[in-house]
Amino acid sequence: MTVYNFAVKQTDGSEKALADYQGKVLLIVNTATGCGFTPQYEGLQKLYEAYQDRGFEVLDFPCNQFKNQAPGTNEEIAEFCQLKYHTTFQTFGKIDVNGENEAPLYSYLKSAQGGLLNKAIKWNFTKFLVDREGNVVKRYASQTKPEAIAEEIEALL
Repeated sequence: MTVYNFAVKQTDGSEKALADYQGKVLLIVNTATGCGFTPQYEGLQKLYEAYQDRGFEVLDFPCNQFKNQAPGTNEEIAEFCQLKYHTTFQTFGKIDVNGENEAPLYSYLKSAQGGLLNKAIKWNFTKFLVDREGNVVKRYASQTKPEAIAEEIEALL
């Protein structure tokens, strides 16, 4: 099993197969528009601009589970990111990353390497780095700035 086995909802509610990203290095992030870490959108966009042409994608999953810091509709969240942070990477529909309604993708991400990865997502902007074969390589805490991941992305590209 890899991330390519999953489908997720886009902002318009339609399904998107993650198999469409086969062969790319992915950074999967649960985000929020009203969080202290929200300025990380700038760093995510810089990574995307720097490596997109080499097969890198950022997959943005808004999540309102942490103190309701991702209010608004899917469209409003995507528009906020595009207008305020000039994001051009894919923003998906809002999801739950923990609990009873947890997205299957996040169940997989958290359990992919066992051990500590099996723990609940603690906050917004937790990041998962995925290699070109769809395997989860590493999990990063919210405090890890996107630019700190650049070398590890380059190594996978």
